[in-house]
Amino acid sequence: MLLADGYEPESLNPLLGYGEEGAAKFYDGLLAFDGTSSLRPALAAEPPQSTSDAKSWTVRLREGVTFHDGTPFDANDVVATYRAAIDPAYAATISSDFSMLANVTALDPRTVRFDLNIPYSAWPSKLVLGIVPAEKLAQPASLESSELNTKPVGTGPYRLVEWRQGDQMTWEANPAYWAGPPAVGKVTVVFAKDDNTRAQRLQSGEFDGTVLPPVLAQSVGRDGYRTVHHRTADFRTIALPNEHPVAGDRAVRLALNHAVDREGMIQALLGGHGTPAYAPVPESMGAYHEPAARFGFDRARAAKILDDAGWTAGPDGIRQRGGQRAKFTVMYFADDSLRKDLARAFASDAKAVGIEVELAGVDRSAVAGRIATDGIVLGGGNPIDPDPQMYSALHSSVIGTGTYNNPGRYRNAEVDAALDSGRQNTDPAARAESYKRAQRAYVADPGQVYLAFVDHSYVMRDGKWDGYQPPVEPHTHGTTWGPWWNLEAWKPKP
Repeated sequence: MLLADGYEPESLNPLLGYGEEGAAKFYDGLLAFDGTSSLRPALAAEPPQSTSDAKSWTVRLREGVTFHDGTPFDANDVVATYRAAIDPAYAATISSDFSMLANVTALDPRTVRFDLNIPYSAWPSKLVLGIVPAEKLAQPASLESSELNTKPVGTGPYRLVEWRQGDQMTWEANPAYWAGPPAVGKVTVVFAKDDNTRAQRLQSGEFDGTVLPPVLAQSVGRDGYRTVHHRTADFRTIALPNEHPVAGDRAVRLALNHAVDREGMIQALLGGHGTPAYAPVPESMGAYHEPAARFGFDRARAAKILDDAGWTAGPDGIRQRGGQRAKFTVMYFADDSLRKDLARAFASDAKAVGIEVELAGVDRSAVAGRIATDGIVLGGGNPIDPDPQMYSALHSSVIGTGTYNNPGRYRNAEVDAALDSGRQNTDPAARAESYKRAQRAYVADPGQVYLAFVDHSYVMRDGKWDGYQPPVEPHTHGTTWGPWWNLEAWKPKP
């Protein structure tokens, strides 16, 4: 199978973020996402068991599993992987995501126990982390030069046989895979950054599938192929600098949320393939979604909010208050055409109510130095649980712990309390209500302007394999997700 992707990973090490939502073909986690909204055992033999306070979790491990190098998998590998995730000596980039982990212990070769420093009901969502051999982590040292970065050794359904960086990567089915060797025996992924280039090469029949922006995917037509659009938890938002004299004003943030035409953006820029976003939790999260947490598209209401707050229109239509012009900057990644288009649409909608938004296309390396003072178009999302979807985006405790953790420095005590309650509550109904309460509190005092949950769009060759199941995808997409998220389970059509 020959696929094309617009994104090439920088590293294949799960401790440096590779496959963090659990769809890494070279690795398995203790649990795996089932493609909708649940987790199922993978390297775990059964679902994890917790104490009543959700501070200690015990996991029984699957027997008879081996790594790609032939070494047996056991509890020591789990312990080594999770300890490396939180030990500063390894400098794992995912460490902030595991701040609740106090210790992990092997109770016996087939049992591990995770002890947490807080009650944390969402701990199973952290068990999709790919497990690596303990031998690869024997020396506590920065993972920056780890051989796992380019030569992954996991228990996953595929092994890496070649990686020509900047060009392509080839996977080969793992004949000793614990769930049975995949029927699709070889996969080559060509890295082609330009969307139009991938579309043209697919139209020529070169590829068996690729990821494309929704409108372009819909326009690519060829016999023997089909276009599919997957629902996601992947939001696009305008993260506002909450300490800015303009964007930090509650009235401005509230007005902007009423001023933006989300449906218009989805139709014009996504070809209708997306849903409006008002807060971080999508409808696909079912009981956790709060339908009342929304903003109406109402520019008259937006104007009144600004008028009442003392922002008055100047001669050129741009508002001012106390000599402060209603102006701020919004960055977008210069190589991301959709974010650029969304930034332009947002700036146009903001200007319609008297707020000037200056746009800046930037390289990702420039963001850290500007994100405290400038807005930015960001994306993110994890469909497994609302905690990773909301906590790092909105909780005040994560300010300063990473460039994209609560990037606008949003502070809301009611939102914090609801998110803390959601983390700690072990009753499913009460936990769902906590996240609904967080969403209601957020829309009363928004810190960002969420725009849309964007569908992920793919074009795939049809007719040869059975097994395609459309998943609800995270922010990460491409050839490890998309139609191929469960490639190891595909079978030839009879």
